[in-house]
Amino acid sequence: MGATITQEHGYLEARADRLRGAHLVFDRITVTGTEDLLMAAVLADGETLMENCAHEPEVIDLASLLTAMGAKIEGAGTSTIRVQGVQRLHGARYRVNPDRIEAGTFLIAGAITSGDLIVANCNPNHLRALIAKLEEVGVRVDILGPDAVRVRAGGPLRAADISTEEYPGFPTDMQAQYMALATQAEGVSLVKENIFENRFMHVQELVRMGANIKVDGSSATVRGPARLSAAAVMCSDLRASASLVLAALVADGESILDRVYHMDRGYERIEEKLRGVGAQIRRMGNIFNPKEGETPAD
Repeated sequence: MGATITQEHGYLEARADRLRGAHLVFDRITVTGTEDLLMAAVLADGETLMENCAHEPEVIDLASLLTAMGAKIEGAGTSTIRVQGVQRLHGARYRVNPDRIEAGTFLIAGAITSGDLIVANCNPNHLRALIAKLEEVGVRVDILGPDAVRVRAGGPLRAADISTEEYPGFPTDMQAQYMALATQAEGVSLVKENIFENRFMHVQELVRMGANIKVDGSSATVRGPARLSAAAVMCSDLRASASLVLAALVADGESILDRVYHMDRGYERIEEKLRGVGAQIRRMGNIFNPKEGETPAD
């Protein structure tokens, strides 16, 4: 597309007077890659053809916003996206899609605690893979219209395998949360991670709480049900943080989660929402809002 990119002193610097349209083929499906190049293409000179694009709802959402702002985009949500560059964008009023991963996390919170929970202002169509898996493990799921889902887990949970895939498959961003649920299910669950390397950082912390989990490469075997007990655990990334919160909800005693600033990247005041439906949870300290040059340790 005409950019000059250099790497110096640990930083990437990209420069271009103006980008130009190009034929781009992704080596593998990537959500953020699709979104980044889509944003670049809308203001590039000429036409950009992108192939092997991600199908995730977030890509469609971004394309819809850009279109409302004056972009010319065809094919968002399919493998091929065609963009005709424009000179400038204009302001627009747009309602962003609900966060399907946040909604899915709360659905698992209802299931793992044997609760009766309604998650509102969500899009059930974006949660089909998770809903199908919850039903497989024995959770009753009711779709309450176009924007609400109810979960009820009255009986024992049953083990079920998952394999993360690109949309509409089971999302990698729900793998850690599902693993927490699997610790409470009767039998053996196989969790296979196909999208990201090194995405089992939460396993060690779940094991410290009493989970029976063995990792072999990109697969983890979970044996349940396990009686989890309170522990001081470390949040290593965004979704690992959510899985530890879910585990702590059913663990005996009081658990302390450190480095929860990871969680604030993807959940807005999750402790307040969970407390609103009966969880005994509180934040010890303020939400981390970094200033320039500041680190979480500061």
